[in-house]
Amino acid sequence: MAPRFINVFSSLLVILAAIDGSKAVDYTVTNSALATPGGRVFRNKVGAAYARQTMNSATQFIWRIFRQNSAADRKNVQKVSLFVEDIDGVAFARGNEIHLSARYVGRYSGDVKREVTGVLYHEMAHIWQWNGNGRANGGLIEGIADYVRLKAGYAPSHWVKPGQGDRWDQGYDVTARFLDYCNSLRNGFVAELNKKMRTGYSDDYFRQLLGKSVDQLWRDYKARFGNLEVSYI
Repeated sequence: MAPRFINVFSSLLVILAAIDGSKAVDYTVTNSALATPGGRVFRNKVGAAYARQTMNSATQFIWRIFRQNSAADRKNVQKVSLFVEDIDGVAFARGNEIHLSARYVGRYSGDVKREVTGVLYHEMAHIWQWNGNGRANGGLIEGIADYVRLKAGYAPSHWVKPGQGDRWDQGYDVTARFLDYCNSLRNGFVAELNKKMRTGYSDDYFRQLLGKSVDQLWRDYKARFGNLEVSYI
C-alpha cells in the first residue's frame, strides 16, 4: 500500500502547487473623473469591465515574458487597483495601484481603447517587475515596461524605429527597442535581467548575460541598424 499512498500524496502536491501558482489577483477599477470629458470617454469607449480584463491579461502575459512560472518567482501582489483621475500626464504606478489620467484619455485623438490597453500593459509591468531594490536607473525600468508593451503588440506608431535614440538607458521606446535587440541575441535575456534585478542592479549584468558591456552592445545595436551617431552624454 505504501507505493499507492506515495503516488496519491505526490499527486496532491502537484495539484496544490498548481493552485498556488495560479492564485487569482483581484482587479478593481475606480473612475473618479466622470464629471470630466476624459472620464466619460473612458466609461464609454473603454469601460471598467474591459480594463479589469486587460489588467488580468497583461498579468498573465508579463508572467510569461518574465518567465515567472510560480508564485515564488513573483512579487506578492494580491490586488491591483486602477484609478481614473483628473490629473496631468499619462499614467503612473505606485505600489499596487495604477493611476490613469482622464485628461490624457479625453484628448487622445486615435483609437483610445487600444492606447489605454497599451498603457495598462506598461503600467502592469511596473507592478510585477523587479527594480534592483531601487538601484536600477529609471530609464531601464521604463524601458522594460515599454518592452512588455512592444512584445504585446501595442507599440504606438509614433515610437522611435529600431536603432534610433541617444543612449541605451534613455528610457521608454528607445530602451525597449534596445532590449528587444538584446533579447534577440539571447532568447529570454529580459527575463533573466529582470530576475537578477530582484536583489540589486549593476550594468555588468549585461556582460554577464551577453558577454559584452552594455556600452558595446549599444554600439553594436546602432551599427546593426545603420545608425552610428552614438552619444555618451
